[in-house]
Amino acid sequence: MSPPNKERLDQIRDERTTQIKQAALKIFARNGFNRTKTSMIAAAAGISEGLIFRYFKSKDILFSAIVEELMEDAASEIGHSGIMPGTPYEQIRSLTANMLDDENKFAFMLILKARKTENLPPRVTEIFERYSNDRMLDQLLPIVIKGQELGEFIQGDPKQLLSWYLCMINSLILQEQGDETYGFPEADVLMKILSK
Repeated sequence: MSPPNKERLDQIRDERTTQIKQAALKIFARNGFNRTKTSMIAAAAGISEGLIFRYFKSKDILFSAIVEELMEDAASEIGHSGIMPGTPYEQIRSLTANMLDDENKFAFMLILKARKTENLPPRVTEIFERYSNDRMLDQLLPIVIKGQELGEFIQGDPKQLLSWYLCMINSLILQEQGDETYGFPEADVLMKILSK
């Protein structure tokens, strides 16, 4: 049997890196940065703890890599939300549904908890300064203003309304799984807060 070629080794490395990041994302989201141990991540990924350190030199580096990837993805999605098809109502509804989706809620949970955590790795602090909450909010503001102009959204200070709306969604996400009996509400239920 011949040894794996460079392409195959790169593929294995990418798959293992993804496996570690996916497990770490959920563990960091549930426990926060400071209470997460690499042994917990290894157990969730089904690998040895030492293997994590072959791909990431430290917990700080792993966490920083995840946060940076999540913030870049969020900034891209928010940046493109204004050019998504549909009315402002449909655009905000789509963003809401995406935030509450089972595939994404851990990403939002991790970021929300991390923003309130002290003693984060310096790299994470830099990332959060680059992608501030205000900057992200300001990118969504034109959608709300347009929705108000079209009569889809209630009147009032658009930044304040959007801030309240996102705060409500964030609170739901921080409850981890939503209420065990009822789960998360549908996006249309939440949209009633902004809608006329």
